[in-house]
Amino acid sequence: MATNRTFTMIKPDAVENGHIGGILHMITEAGFRIVAMKLTQLTKSDAEQFYAVHNQRPFFGELVEFMTRGPIIAAILEKENAVEDFRKLIGATNPADAAEGTIRKKYATSVGENAVHGSDSDENAAIEGAFHFAGREQF
Repeated sequence: MATNRTFTMIKPDAVENGHIGGILHMITEAGFRIVAMKLTQLTKSDAEQFYAVHNQRPFFGELVEFMTRGPIIAAILEKENAVEDFRKLIGATNPADAAEGTIRKKYATSVGENAVHGSDSDENAAIEGAFHFAGREQF
């Protein structure tokens, strides 16, 4: 059976609020296998590089500041149809619009502090996973 991978970050707001365990539980209960994971903190340069696609948007500086204010959990997840299934699990960017039972509905506090990142395509999942993990760190 074919499987694929996606990348996620538990963002500083969710780490600060003690939601790591709850979010990881939701991820594993949804059938994802964690193939790489670490607690780390993005530098300003890391965040600017990771979110470079947004560098012309008005919220870019705020995003970089938010993502560097504290530690994150970076993880690569594996499951058939991983990217699409994970996007459904995390819910809409705005927690007010997120479906019941999604990570953001349960743990996010605002559009800006929305608890988790999830890759939006297989290509970006590979790029984002490689940004955080060497091949020997993935199982």
